[in-house]
Amino acid sequence: MTDWRPFLYGGIASIAAECSTFPIDTTKTRLQVQGQVLDAHLRDLKYRGMVHAFVRIFKEEGAHALYSGLAPALLRQATYGTIKIGVYHTLKRALVSDPANETLAVNVFCGVVAGITSSSIANPTDVLKVRMQAKSSKPGCDNMFCSFVKIYQQEGVGGLWRGVGPTAQRAAIVAGVELPAYDVAKKHIISYGYFGDTKETHFLASFFAGFVGALASNPIDVCKTRMMNQKKKIVVEAVPASSAGAVSPALYTSTLDCLVRTTKTEGFMALYKGFIPNWLRLGPWNIIFFMTYEQLKSIY
Repeated sequence: MTDWRPFLYGGIASIAAECSTFPIDTTKTRLQVQGQVLDAHLRDLKYRGMVHAFVRIFKEEGAHALYSGLAPALLRQATYGTIKIGVYHTLKRALVSDPANETLAVNVFCGVVAGITSSSIANPTDVLKVRMQAKSSKPGCDNMFCSFVKIYQQEGVGGLWRGVGPTAQRAAIVAGVELPAYDVAKKHIISYGYFGDTKETHFLASFFAGFVGALASNPIDVCKTRMMNQKKKIVVEAVPASSAGAVSPALYTSTLDCLVRTTKTEGFMALYKGFIPNWLRLGPWNIIFFMTYEQLKSIY
């Protein structure tokens, strides 16, 4: 219960993985916020896919735009990643003292608790990251501190915890799937005698964890991104068309509301917008994270 290593190693491994995959995360965010039929500002489909989004952002806004929001992302991983992995492993040992006696149910429960706890605490940094990633480069406020002040002044403290519901739900799904998936895959690979507790095992188990995590979390990730990106008030087109644009309350009031509205106006597959970059990010992210974590464990 007093072992500090999972917290420290989790934070370091999370930061390393985030730095390596951040441009993919930026393209995922841009793909997820576009095409919202109910929002006039985000209705156009500017990007046709991951590669097109990556190239267009690079050409029109510069390479630095692909790393817009990196500072809050690293701050988020320093808190979210540290707490998530630390709570997961600490809670597992509190419930089951012998790793050999761990069950899938226990690991899923610990992952869900760790995901909800860590994401709720780190939510403001996630809001900053999403807002900085979603906007195209424009003159004015473009750093983390300035964005923080702007959100606080315009939306209050609640603005910094905007989307905390879907964020916690997504984190519960991701942590509740990825962490147990890695542990189970690693355990079976070793028990079947394919490899020992080696880098090859860590690679295969982390690749599997990234895929199932992306598959399970993408719909809630779309809702999280959209709810974090929306302001208190947005401009929507009034009906009839001859009327001027009107200001109305934020479109999505809850995760369920976002899921329903998105499906009705854009179709079910809209919930899997950004899936390819999401998977291509979570795959390498998990590989880098778990292999870094395992190497740190082997050192001390």
